[in-house]
Amino acid sequence: MAPDPCPRRPLRRSPGVTHRISGLSRRTRTAAEADTAARLDAIRDAPRLAEDFFRRLPKGGDLHNHLSGAVSTEYLVELAAEDGLCVDTSTMTAVAPPCGEGTRPAADARTDRAFHDALVRAWSMQDFPADGNGHDHFFDTFGKFGEVTWRHRGKLLAEVADDVAAQNQFYLETMVTPASDGAKQLAAEVGWDPDLARLHEKLTAGGKLDRLVAEARKESDDADTEFRTAARCDTGSPRPACRLPVRWISQVSRGSSPERVFTQMALGMRLAERDPRFVAVNLVQPEDSESALRDYSLQMRMLRYLRGVYPGAHVTLHAGELWPGLVKPADLAFHIKEAVDVARADRIGHGVDLLHEDDWQRTARTMAVRETAVEVPFTSNAQILGVRGADHPFETYRAYGVPIVLATDDPGVSRIDISHEYRYAADTYGLSYPELKDLARASLEYAFLPGASLWRGNPTRDGYRPAADCRGTELGTARPGADCRRLLDASPKAAAQWKQERAFHHFESKFRAHS
Repeated sequence: MAPDPCPRRPLRRSPGVTHRISGLSRRTRTAAEADTAARLDAIRDAPRLAEDFFRRLPKGGDLHNHLSGAVSTEYLVELAAEDGLCVDTSTMTAVAPPCGEGTRPAADARTDRAFHDALVRAWSMQDFPADGNGHDHFFDTFGKFGEVTWRHRGKLLAEVADDVAAQNQFYLETMVTPASDGAKQLAAEVGWDPDLARLHEKLTAGGKLDRLVAEARKESDDADTEFRTAARCDTGSPRPACRLPVRWISQVSRGSSPERVFTQMALGMRLAERDPRFVAVNLVQPEDSESALRDYSLQMRMLRYLRGVYPGAHVTLHAGELWPGLVKPADLAFHIKEAVDVARADRIGHGVDLLHEDDWQRTARTMAVRETAVEVPFTSNAQILGVRGADHPFETYRAYGVPIVLATDDPGVSRIDISHEYRYAADTYGLSYPELKDLARASLEYAFLPGASLWRGNPTRDGYRPAADCRGTELGTARPGADCRRLLDASPKAAAQWKQERAFHHFESKFRAHS
């Protein structure tokens, strides 16, 4: 594994910020929580015991996960070998066969350890030097292994979903780019029109966009078939992946032409309303690229328009994945703000440059009131932006009551897992067990799973209190009351939350003897 990109160090408190304002201060620890918290405090400096604790800790769902970057690099190398792909030895990029001059078969990695290890380093952050350009290397990996990943969405999902289940999580939202070639062709055919309503009419005229939706759904059907085969779902020995609820988020390539960006947005949002496997859209690719910076405000207006056309689709946005020195100061001033105010995103991904934005306090308050959650992948923030510890706005978001969910981003590229992110949060910010428990709860509360929540009100502000139907019922019990049972049967979200509460009960029971 690569060295920890997020070294622990004492924190500087941000001036003028009141810390630890949240629903946590309004609830009392149960005896089981107190015993588990004592156990965590006792083993914080015992690496093996702490590793086991965080692996077994129930950790909700992963809501910020790119499928192609989530699978292990070793598995990508093996897939490249199985598919007979070649590797350009000057760039370590996978290419289609036949293997000509300057390339060698990917299968050579099975017997040539040096070649295998070189591929792993080129396709991930493994052994990446601390003084290197992590930003460029991180994003470059996707182009290097892209010839592998587009071929096998189902196999990739089987691997990633297995890993999520092994990490004691109960739900996954993962990002893919549906009907990528078709969207590119349709965008080129329609062209750009600054009148967004007219542009949308051109996309839908003659059933063009509907045919693209059908293409994307067929693509997903094929992926489902491959997934079920790879995960052995229809056999007597199914893999854990088969039991994990999974939803797709449609990626939009923010660095593309305006017409292609708009087409991908419209496709993703139409899919979210017509296919329950899809729930949202998200902008991907470096936020600091020239075209992404130039078109950022335009893209927020596109989303505002399309939200009116497709009110049933969710929006979660990479916003504020920026830092001083990476872009001009003017580009640090408004990205999160516009994602919240203009695009009205349901969640924000990264949100790292918050304190560099104009009137950031108002944006944070708005996010808290609307319960606009921020997805925090600590390791990729450190690897891409060099932001860690007290420089990260994690504690500021918490202080303002903004919901936070921990996520992995691209765990295969980063060479980490979600347990690493929880342990980093606990060690770096001194989080207690009840605080970690509520972070895990938040990752299901702010998921795009359909149905009513197990919790009432604003749990980030007021604490996690059961909804009326389940009040008075022991959380996670195998025999909830009749009203609570009806809620769980009718709501996939509440069912996943109940499953996690049951896991918390079992987890905490293991530490009573150690208190």
